[in-house]
Amino acid sequence: MKPQTRLLHVDRDAGSPNGELHAPVSRNIAYHYDRCADIEQVFQGRMKGYTYGRQANPTVAALERKITLLEEGTDTAAFATGMGAISAMLFALLKAGDHVVASSFLFGNTRSLFESFGRFGVDVSFVDATDVGQVAAVVNDRTRLVFVETIANPRTQVADLKAIGALCGEAGLLYVVDNTMTTPSLFKPATLGAGFVVNSLSKYMAGHGACLGGSLTDTGRFDWSRFDNILDVYRSQPAPSQGLHQVRKKGLRDMGSTLSPDSANLVALGLETLNLRMERISTNALALARFLSAHDGIHKVHYPGLSEHREHARAAELFGAFSGLMSFELAEHVDLHRFIDGLQAFACSSNLGDNRSLLIPVASTIFHEMGPQKRREMGIADQLIRLSVGLEAVDDLCEDVGKAIELATV
Repeated sequence: MKPQTRLLHVDRDAGSPNGELHAPVSRNIAYHYDRCADIEQVFQGRMKGYTYGRQANPTVAALERKITLLEEGTDTAAFATGMGAISAMLFALLKAGDHVVASSFLFGNTRSLFESFGRFGVDVSFVDATDVGQVAAVVNDRTRLVFVETIANPRTQVADLKAIGALCGEAGLLYVVDNTMTTPSLFKPATLGAGFVVNSLSKYMAGHGACLGGSLTDTGRFDWSRFDNILDVYRSQPAPSQGLHQVRKKGLRDMGSTLSPDSANLVALGLETLNLRMERISTNALALARFLSAHDGIHKVHYPGLSEHREHARAAELFGAFSGLMSFELAEHVDLHRFIDGLQAFACSSNLGDNRSLLIPVASTIFHEMGPQKRREMGIADQLIRLSVGLEAVDDLCEDVGKAIELATV
């Protein structure tokens, strides 16, 4: 059966005390063992079980199985947020003197995190990941991993995912792909050699904007026996599971970015409609992008589904559709504040991946801390607006934008 069919029955197939179709919400944080030897085996990773709620929980484990299924991986660790997942991975797998390569178009908070690791002795090279040559040019014998996003937030650049995957495979580097903007519904990074896949569960995966969460999936494509930074205590684990096991112990356990069972349950319920939502969102986004690109109140639209987008052909080859993220620059004669304040079918919000359409001015909010020089380097214009398209009737969205532009024209 296909993953979407299996997803709807995975809780039932796993077994439940009372025949529940959904995994029950377990809020326990402590677990009892009748035999002392059993809890010892669980702590040592020789037997499956639960030790303490900060490290694992049955409801969270049920969600992890579903994400593993969708990403076609071998195992998944869930975290309180997407940033928590990335932080735990970097903290657990890197040490001072290591080198990593990251896309220069990373989401602002993710870039800030990498810069923080730079202050602790990890050398970070930010490069234009749409060009594999720029990645290859900075790889050296200290490089441990390459980190990219599928579609960059907010300018929608599409990394050269296939070529970078081949490069990492040849060089024996861990290839980490943030799949948040495409989700496993539209793209599976494992098919191009990614060893780890990151998802912010707060966005499209859950869909409703009512909970936070993040995940890190091991695809089974990376040979952890070749990764120098696995600690001796974790080498006792089977080689295919050493990386994620170390992240669970040194990242999740030690840092404590634990996903709550209630949030895990909300994400799991959202996953059941992921394919349907991504199909409708992508259809809406393409129609709205075409409307905006033809409007004289709009200077430029950045959306991979448009033929004029620089990486359109790449996105069309790799992704099942183009997702719901876009950004656009208002023409000079359109007042940004009056435009946003005049909208009725859009919410001005810093979130994305919601069932409802959300937008936000970029330069003055989520990229404000970067300063004008870095914003110019990243192509963040003062009139740039990020838009996350939702499930509304697309005719309503287009009409609303048109009226708001008219009201905001000066």
